[in-house]
Amino acid sequence: MANTLFLRLEGPLQAWGERARWDIRDTAPEPTKSGIVGLLACALGLSADDDLRILSQKVKIGVRCDQQGSPLVDYHTIVGGVMSGEGKLRPGTIVSRRAYLCDASFLVAVQAKPDTIERLARAVQEPVWPIYLGRKSCPPSCPPFEGVGDYPNSEMALADWPWRRFVSEPTSIRVRAVVEAVPDTGVRRRDEILSRSRRIYGPRYTRDTLITAAVLPEVTPCTSPA
Repeated sequence: MANTLFLRLEGPLQAWGERARWDIRDTAPEPTKSGIVGLLACALGLSADDDLRILSQKVKIGVRCDQQGSPLVDYHTIVGGVMSGEGKLRPGTIVSRRAYLCDASFLVAVQAKPDTIERLARAVQEPVWPIYLGRKSCPPSCPPFEGVGDYPNSEMALADWPWRRFVSEPTSIRVRAVVEAVPDTGVRRRDEILSRSRRIYGPRYTRDTLITAAVLPEVTPCTSPA
């Protein structure tokens, strides 16, 4: 039975905030675990903190950066109230800078027990709520579902799954991938959802690696490998 769900995250804009605050909204260079869990929660129709925390604990995430994309910082102004030193609310304008990735493409390997993968695969193909790439202003340009498989770990899954592009003949790419690491090793990140409503996140450890993946000719965009 399949223990891995593959998602193709591709669109004009993506934004995967990792250290975002009210007026500065950053983006990580690749999808975060909290962002992927949020995407899956939308597909399942989950919003309660307990449901998101349990889902986050059930899955492991690996990301292959097939096309890194280029950064964009958008300038926003928000008209609203500003708290004065006297504690009074007065009219004011807040400047917000929001970062995005333009024209990026990622392959995400979600690993969990087979019953969870089966449930997630169905939900991603028939989502309860619209799926977006980090922010609601970032819809995907193609259906995220790519397929399922059975692999010992996400690194092997990302290396085995081909990338279909508009090329004249088969080739290969060597790209960066981010996979989960043993606790207290690798890079420490805070993208394990503990409470979405209170914006509380726990630590997760990842490591970068280089993966060689096959690139297969594509006739129509965003179709799953046979």
